[in-house]
Amino acid sequence: MRAVIQRVLQSRVTVDGGVVGEIGRGLLVLLGVPRRAPHADGELLAEKIVHIRIFEDAQGRMNRSLLDTGGQMLVVSQFTLLGDCRKGRRPSFARAAPPELAQGLYEGFVEKVRDAGVRVATGRFRAMMAVSLINDGPVTLILESPSENGHKT
Repeated sequence: MRAVIQRVLQSRVTVDGGVVGEIGRGLLVLLGVPRRAPHADGELLAEKIVHIRIFEDAQGRMNRSLLDTGGQMLVVSQFTLLGDCRKGRRPSFARAAPPELAQGLYEGFVEKVRDAGVRVATGRFRAMMAVSLINDGPVTLILESPSENGHKT
């Protein structure tokens, strides 16, 4: 799995003009699920993201996690994160999981984050979504699960 995480002051997802997910301070996570992702990858990635220390402490250092701050998470499925642009002028999405597989792994990721005690909002799977955010910092990181990067996350 591949995730782009952004520290935000707020973020929102709308579908057909209506808000389907919204958070205050926390993390916006854009999540791509590859074709061969094992279920454990979602669990490991969720665990990593809720504990990654990218929020400032009293000294201004990135030393606090989402759990430490009581922050929220907005998770948006985004198969285009698996796009391969190395050949030609149009990305190939052959590495992305088919929707039937991706949805289950995406939902498993969301459930693992909720189980950690984080308030989670989501986009709508397979919908055309408009995502807005106020980036905090800006702080943006890319994380990959073990099956994507060849080692432990």
